[in-house]
Amino acid sequence: MSPWLQHLPAVPIVVPLLAAAAILFLAERARALRVAVACVSILVQLVAAILLLALTTEAFPDIWSRGVGAYAIGGWQAPFGIVLVIDRLTGLMLILSAVVGLAAFVNSLAYWDRVGPHFHTLLQLLLAGVNGAFLTGDLFNLFVCFEVLLAASYGLLLHGSNAQRVKSGLHYIVVNLVGSLLFLIGVSLIYGVTGTLNMADLPARAAALSHADRSLFDAAVAILGVAFLTKAGCWPLNFWLPGAYAAASAPVAAVFAILTKVGVYALLRLGSLIGSADALAHAEGSALLRPDLFHGGLYYLGIATMGYGIFGTIAAQQLSRLVGYSVILSTGLVLTVMGLDHPPLLAPALFYLVGSVLATAAFFMLVGMTDRARRTPTAREPAPPAIPAGGTPGGYVPFGVRRTPAPHAEDDEVGVAIPGAMVFMGLMFVCCVLLVTGSPPLSGFVAKFALLSAAVHAAAGASWATAAWMLVFMTLAAGLASLVALTRIGMRLFWSVTGRNTPRLRVFEAAPVAILVLLCIALTLAAGPAMQFLEDTAASLRAPRIYIETVLTGEDAP
Repeated sequence: MSPWLQHLPAVPIVVPLLAAAAILFLAERARALRVAVACVSILVQLVAAILLLALTTEAFPDIWSRGVGAYAIGGWQAPFGIVLVIDRLTGLMLILSAVVGLAAFVNSLAYWDRVGPHFHTLLQLLLAGVNGAFLTGDLFNLFVCFEVLLAASYGLLLHGSNAQRVKSGLHYIVVNLVGSLLFLIGVSLIYGVTGTLNMADLPARAAALSHADRSLFDAAVAILGVAFLTKAGCWPLNFWLPGAYAAASAPVAAVFAILTKVGVYALLRLGSLIGSADALAHAEGSALLRPDLFHGGLYYLGIATMGYGIFGTIAAQQLSRLVGYSVILSTGLVLTVMGLDHPPLLAPALFYLVGSVLATAAFFMLVGMTDRARRTPTAREPAPPAIPAGGTPGGYVPFGVRRTPAPHAEDDEVGVAIPGAMVFMGLMFVCCVLLVTGSPPLSGFVAKFALLSAAVHAAAGASWATAAWMLVFMTLAAGLASLVALTRIGMRLFWSVTGRNTPRLRVFEAAPVAILVLLCIALTLAAGPAMQFLEDTAASLRAPRIYIETVLTGEDAP
């Protein structure tokens, strides 16, 4: 194997870290150079993610013949060294992270990267933490990567002065600090009981525990699961999410669409390994084969999360909060599927996860544009002056930020105007609504149709038919509630003429939204191959023997 390919698994972590350091030491006046470094970094991450995913497929049978690769950092093999592991799910999530990060980066160039210092540095650190969480093969480094991405997200959420942003940001920080504390406690207990933190080594060690130690191990896994559920935005630990995402700037909220899926990924990975009958076939007891947290318990938590998202969606009066509840609904659906533990349901759920991340990221950036199109005062917000600072005589404030322009400063709204701005926003709004609600003909409908078909088929004659029908009912109810709420807000945004302004859109703002929507359309057109790939991905999660052997033996490692 060529040297550049040998170290490819480390690229998605090392490159953004180096880029963050380089941008930090560049002067503010060298903005063009800072933007260039950040752009090259994200593009390299995207290319590396695509190559890593390709290496896990049959296209390169001579490299990772079994679809899993392990990269031992420093040459120290597992379980003693740090190992980065790549399989189909990891490659898919890396591509998703790079695509969303690139879209948020381009969108920020219109304005938000200049509101405060270190935006590009924080974004690179966030991507490094997200990529590390997807790649790492042990729990301690998963904790480290979680802390890196959370620390960067704190700065990004507070980026730009806004009282509501600070208030919601403090809630976000406190909740995630508590989740991090639970994470650390769970990791410490697991290491104290099993003597290892390598996720591939964990099933065999856990199976050999005595009955007393096994109970302590189950408790530690439950604590760890609560930490993951907090990160994923599961009820009742998600009250912070709609307000925090609504208060964030448009590009920050867009990149935050991937953060909850990091918690879902951790639950999928750890649940796959610990709950694997193949990995624990030699264990005498069955307590570890079907932990309540990763199976039955997740079903009820997922249903409760979807119920909370449905009521929140109906009650939401702001588009940004409504999109935040859409993130909660997508998490609840995936958790419910994981709790049912029915193999045919997992591939459609993963298809829905990918589409929902792209759609909500596009939606959050679209919210930034629609906020500038309608600036009607509310009862709590007095009417703006005739010519507000940094605004126009009609009361329009660019990007929702009031500031006093310097003498003879150029208008912030000078840029390339897109003809028919309201038409463009209206079309993108309709596409995002169809994607988020799972309405035909886009990828959200394909995912939900496949999911409902599998659930109805599974309910026929199954002992848990009631649970399957409940999934069908909640999925349809979530789509209907989202459709009603979004239609109501859409009529107010685009059909009402009171207090509406037609903003001048920059290409940097509009292009990322259009590209993400086009990706969702491409996903719809390629639904057959995509679903086949995801079925293979789900099969590897259900039978992680190859993952475990590759990590522990180093076979097929680069």
